[in-house]
Amino acid sequence: MALVFAMAAVLWGIGAMMGTPRRMRWIMIAILWAGVVVIHLTLPASAQLRLATGETAAPWLLMGGFLGLILLYRAMLARLRNRVDGAQPESGAAGQDGPFSATELERYARHVVLREVGGTGQRRLKDAKVLVIGAGGLGAPALLYLAAAGVGTIGVIDDDRVENANLQRQVIHSDDRIGMPKVFSAEMVLRAQNPFVTLRPYHRRLTAEVAGELFADYDLVLDGSDNSETRYLVNATAVALGKPLISGALSQWEGQIALFDPARGGPCYQCVFPQAAAPGLAPSCAEAGVIGPLPGVIGSMMALEAIKLITGAGQDLRGRMLIHDALHAEHRTMRIHAQPDCPVCAAHRFTGESADDQPVA
Repeated sequence: MALVFAMAAVLWGIGAMMGTPRRMRWIMIAILWAGVVVIHLTLPASAQLRLATGETAAPWLLMGGFLGLILLYRAMLARLRNRVDGAQPESGAAGQDGPFSATELERYARHVVLREVGGTGQRRLKDAKVLVIGAGGLGAPALLYLAAAGVGTIGVIDDDRVENANLQRQVIHSDDRIGMPKVFSAEMVLRAQNPFVTLRPYHRRLTAEVAGELFADYDLVLDGSDNSETRYLVNATAVALGKPLISGALSQWEGQIALFDPARGGPCYQCVFPQAAAPGLAPSCAEAGVIGPLPGVIGSMMALEAIKLITGAGQDLRGRMLIHDALHAEHRTMRIHAQPDCPVCAAHRFTGESADDQPVA
């Protein structure tokens, strides 16, 4: 085998001295490898050429297969890079951070090969800024999948701390982080999961005084809050600023998700729920209970709707509410309509037809 490696080194050196392109030098070495394999497959075992080149073809075949896999991987990576780099961002897209690294291309390869996402969609995800309200049951899976998908900037606001009772369903937190602010617990996990995204944790309660300035810096809002006061505040702020709002809710075995987007012709949250439920009619998860995996189902669907909305893929939930009954394994979708006299969104509603299919970022 040493003889073959010496011949390969000589060929490479002569090619370098003559200025032969690297690709041609590799072709010469490939021809040498093929000749050695042919020798081992055609000559008898006692032939001197076989004895001088390793006696058996097995190591050469293994070596060729291994190098072939490396070359195939590099070719696929180059193809993905061409698809991504060839996708031009929208003229209105903000903050293009340059081409994807090789590691990012490998990470997002399953997105890039999807016809509905591709390089253009992945760039939109990288440029997007998404704000998540709450780092609890719904926020936990939504945050995980937004970061994994490569959403460029993710903000999360929550004033709670991790409690032992959260861990049955809030999968982003762990036992050793009990007592830590939820936003910082989530930040630790998301940074470990995807170092290519920018994370903005806000350890504070969302109030009317800060909501407008906070929302203004994001393209899309996901509401996973667990109280009516925050839900109505999130809705009013999103409507006023023209931000799409993906809202999820849970109760025992049932969850719901909807897209509220008056700026693109849909209803707002208050169109569907004109006023908060009377005390006792909508008990919290602590009072009524909730099955552990249900927040994961609804929170993941919220992330999925966000990805579709950002990339422009498929049909979104604008004007529809999806209800998931986990106890009976049923989905049902109901139409929801904007109210002409809604005090929140009537003045902000878009009534044309051209905005429905436009990505939000």
